[in-house]
Amino acid sequence: MSVVWAATSPESGLFRPAERCSGWGDLSDHFDELRSLGQGYVEVRSPREDFPMLSLAFRGDQAVVHLMSSPEQMFLLAGDGTVPSSAEVEVPIMDDLAVFTGGFVLDTDRAWNQVHTFFRTRDVWPPGAWHEL
Repeated sequence: MSVVWAATSPESGLFRPAERCSGWGDLSDHFDELRSLGQGYVEVRSPREDFPMLSLAFRGDQAVVHLMSSPEQMFLLAGDGTVPSSAEVEVPIMDDLAVFTGGFVLDTDRAWNQVHTFFRTRDVWPPGAWHEL
């Protein structure tokens, strides 16, 4: 399975917006490097179309997943109870830290598995799991 992706550079810690096309294994290896550093940001899409695109931002074991279904439409995936819904969590979005409430925070491994499942099956999960921004 090929994917197009852009991600935080493990060397600089900054988002590298230049997209790369590779197999899922290369992206997974890159994500594992970012996990070992403790935080990162990844954007992923199909090589055949610009949308949908998923982004995963994480810091430690806390992650946030965005779905961009078009240039005008963006959604946040509902949290999995990893942190209380009233808590605030900071994760890197590109090169800045952004604050999200716990209602949108997932365990990082679960978030990564959700992104992988989406690209394997094209299943966007139940409509109620996404909140339009």
